[in-house]
Amino acid sequence: MQNPQTLVLGAGCFWCLDAVFKQCPGVHLVTSGYSGGETNDPTYNEVCSGDSGHAEVVKVDYDPLIIGQNQLLEIFFAMHDPTSLNRQGNDFGTQYRSIVCYQDEEQKQAIEASIEEYQKNFQTPIVTQVAEFIKFYPAEAVHQNYYQRNSSHGYCQIMIKPKLDKLLQMML
Repeated sequence: MQNPQTLVLGAGCFWCLDAVFKQCPGVHLVTSGYSGGETNDPTYNEVCSGDSGHAEVVKVDYDPLIIGQNQLLEIFFAMHDPTSLNRQGNDFGTQYRSIVCYQDEEQKQAIEASIEEYQKNFQTPIVTQVAEFIKFYPAEAVHQNYYQRNSSHGYCQIMIKPKLDKLLQMML
């Protein structure tokens, strides 16, 4: 991969996005973690408390010659409800907010254009936070590759499997 790109995205529980983006051709690495807050080196418990300011996110490293940023954003918006403030399903709190962290002004403009485009698909306003990328903290090992290691777990079957099925339909 000559010119790798990175996108940092949050859409509720990072386990869901981790599983989804690992299925995308051109995505080379997906890391679950935390971003968008003030606490240095936060733990899962600190993030879940809502006091760290961080959101559960994934850092997606991809090859733009195989999959583009706009395709990744399309998948992102299809996999969660970006009109739900600080909540996805039964998960609620600022750590579960919809967020995209931009790395430069060009990426920020592309993200904002995507939001404007995808707004047409929703009756209520998209509340996805567009925030400057400051720092990414990888989550603890137990949170990496969660679906791959726990696919028969109830949460995985109820929350993640339908997203993977939806992604498959999108890719056909």
